[in-house]
Amino acid sequence: MSETAKLTRGSIGGHLVTQTLPMVIGVAAIMSVGLIDAYFIGQLGSAELAAVSFIFPIIIALSSLGVGVMVGINSVIARALGEGDVARAERRANFGAVFALGIGVILGLLLFALLGPLFRLMQASDALLPLILDYMQPFALGMPVLLLQMGLNGVLRGQGEARYVSMVSITYSVVNWILDPILITGAFGFEGYGVAGAAYASIIGYGVACIMALWFIGRAQLQIHPTLIMQCDFANSSSAILRVAGPAAFSNAINPIGLSVLTALLAAQGEAAVAGFGAAGRLQSFAVVPLLALSGSIGAIVGQNWGANRPDRSRRAMYWAGMFCVGYGLATAIVLFAFGRWFADFFTDDPAVVEQFARYLEISVWGYAGFGLLITANGALNAVDKAPLALAQSAARVFLVMLPLGWMLRASLGADAIYGAELAANLLGGALASFVVWRVLRAGPKAQETDPTKR
Repeated sequence: MSETAKLTRGSIGGHLVTQTLPMVIGVAAIMSVGLIDAYFIGQLGSAELAAVSFIFPIIIALSSLGVGVMVGINSVIARALGEGDVARAERRANFGAVFALGIGVILGLLLFALLGPLFRLMQASDALLPLILDYMQPFALGMPVLLLQMGLNGVLRGQGEARYVSMVSITYSVVNWILDPILITGAFGFEGYGVAGAAYASIIGYGVACIMALWFIGRAQLQIHPTLIMQCDFANSSSAILRVAGPAAFSNAINPIGLSVLTALLAAQGEAAVAGFGAAGRLQSFAVVPLLALSGSIGAIVGQNWGANRPDRSRRAMYWAGMFCVGYGLATAIVLFAFGRWFADFFTDDPAVVEQFARYLEISVWGYAGFGLLITANGALNAVDKAPLALAQSAARVFLVMLPLGWMLRASLGADAIYGAELAANLLGGALASFVVWRVLRAGPKAQETDPTKR
């Protein structure tokens, strides 16, 4: 057992708490940015709010690709530390940061070039398209900064430095809290940039967060030294990261891609349905913060113990994580079901939008427990180098359940078909994920990573 991997020793329950609580704060801070964006953009008008409803699933999909890169870096670092190979972990930390930045440049250029066709494909109207482009064009150019932040967070996560990751997230969020009212609606005599102001605030926030992450990495076990990059075997390092990052990125992106398609299907029900769906989705994202935090923290715990050949501890971590998902998911569902209309009033005073907001919550909330089981299981599978399984079950949830049901039932049930399709996908996806991850963790690590150069 490696003495360098602190999560291979001590109480599993204690590690789940100490790794997840800081992540809850960090993820809550990030999700609060979405709520604040929606609030100030909602002050501009219902058209602007509808435009953001088209934007939101695309932003989540792109961020999910970044999360995949972060998960890949996290995974290779955690397993290397579990095996006691600090030098390899440090080399891959350095390579991972540069790798993330490069991916961000490529994604940003592609996104900028494809914005028009992408949102026309989503059935965005000619009236909304200029508002959408006002936001998305600067956001696309800021993608390298977003991916660099994700990569640096992966370096911290793999070491089990959840507190530092949380502080980086809070830094990003605080910058947005300060800049949103100024850049969106205007303040202190400044008129603001409207919808585009939310994008400018996010990009500035990513940049400040990168600086904070580099400062924290300087205080952690693994350091960023550009000279170490030249010591890496680029083929082996990129292969090790991509083996997890590629499937994990698509696995994380599949859900928002599915939501993008649902938004397009919902567009036939009118602008109010799209606006209500999008605004309620922002609230829902905030409500499931503890589940998202747990899915992020489980990887370091499972990965380090897997690398140290302690599958019993990996299984125990997943068991307690699953119990939390069920309990928290059901409790949150009850609250949002009961107070959906009250929450809707914070976003809009349009009765039609309020109605759709509340209706979406009445139906979708009962799938939160299943969603938590799915994303937490995916976090564990990514950590043990089984990312293709996580991708397969995420794809099955969206393409075999959610989209077919939404498509087939929309003619008879209208917007309720879209909301019910998401519910069914979460329940069935959670059941499948629980079965798959338990089978994998029971089998144990059959072989350690077989990189001959360990670079």
